[in-house]
Amino acid sequence: MRNLIALLVLSLFAATANANEPTKSTAKPAIADAKPAGIVPSIKPNLKPATASAPVASAAATQKSEDQAEVDLSVRIAEKLAELRVKQTQRAEEASRARRVADARRQKEAAAAAAIAAAAAAEAAKPKNGTHWTYEGEFGPQNWSKINAAWAACNTGNRQSPIDLRDGMKVDLEQITFDYHPSSFNEIDNGHTIQVNVSGGNFLTVGGTTYELQQFHFHRPGEERINGRGTEMVVHLVHKSYDNKIAILAVLLERGDANPMIQTVWNNLPLEKHTTVTPSIVLDVNEILPARRDYFTYMGSLSEPPCTENVLWLVMKQPMTASPQQMALFSRLYPFNSRPVQQSNGRMIKESM
Repeated sequence: MRNLIALLVLSLFAATANANEPTKSTAKPAIADAKPAGIVPSIKPNLKPATASAPVASAAATQKSEDQAEVDLSVRIAEKLAELRVKQTQRAEEASRARRVADARRQKEAAAAAAIAAAAAAEAAKPKNGTHWTYEGEFGPQNWSKINAAWAACNTGNRQSPIDLRDGMKVDLEQITFDYHPSSFNEIDNGHTIQVNVSGGNFLTVGGTTYELQQFHFHRPGEERINGRGTEMVVHLVHKSYDNKIAILAVLLERGDANPMIQTVWNNLPLEKHTTVTPSIVLDVNEILPARRDYFTYMGSLSEPPCTENVLWLVMKQPMTASPQQMALFSRLYPFNSRPVQQSNGRMIKESM
């Protein structure tokens, strides 16, 4: 800008100097008159400052436009940044709310889970006094101890029955003395087996102790194993001494001839479960005893709940027979009512020589 001003001053100065210059001769008026027209070229320099101002103005306008554009761009950038900051703040607030909601949900779920666990623990801590049990499924042998607290021995006992009778010590065992007589009886289908309750006066004596017959019942298949081999059925005759010791005589059953005592029982079966029938006839338990009285013996337990231990077991070596029809009849009522074989845990097993 300062250069343009200087150039304009010089042009004006030159124009002033030309105007003050005197004429040389009046004799040549034409020439003198013609010179002013020819002086036009000398005036052109004076026009240059005027024509030079256009690019300057244009440059200034361009600069101003660029400055304005820069200002506008800065404004738009600032507005965009402000908008982004607002959105970022909104997203942060939304994320914070989502975290609070998620935390509240997790706390609620944790509280619910804790309540459920506490309720389950409280329920588990309650004394168990169930009475329903089965030989299979949810209420089967593996869960007997969970049904009733008094049945804990079913899973924790170490002298449980039945067992596999193998590697017995062959000794001269004392003969079992039987004192059975025809007796009155009653029958019940107790939901687990057919049980026959015998009136008093039937005894067996072994090891210097006399036991009175209380009842007998049936299992299919036979619960006892002898060297891994089982039988199709078994009869358990449950005896009790005067001081409440228990002795169970097991008579194995194989297919063969019909057994008269079993037939008497089948003839008087109750029509419905959990009902008791009392026939007007007598029953002779001697008919279920084998002729040969050799046996195995060991200490075990009841083979159904409550699985009470310290039970003397006497397992007759010689099986008795029942007809296929007699076995088929029981299988219609109880196709499976046997407890699995239990661990012997090093118990002594003795058998007749």
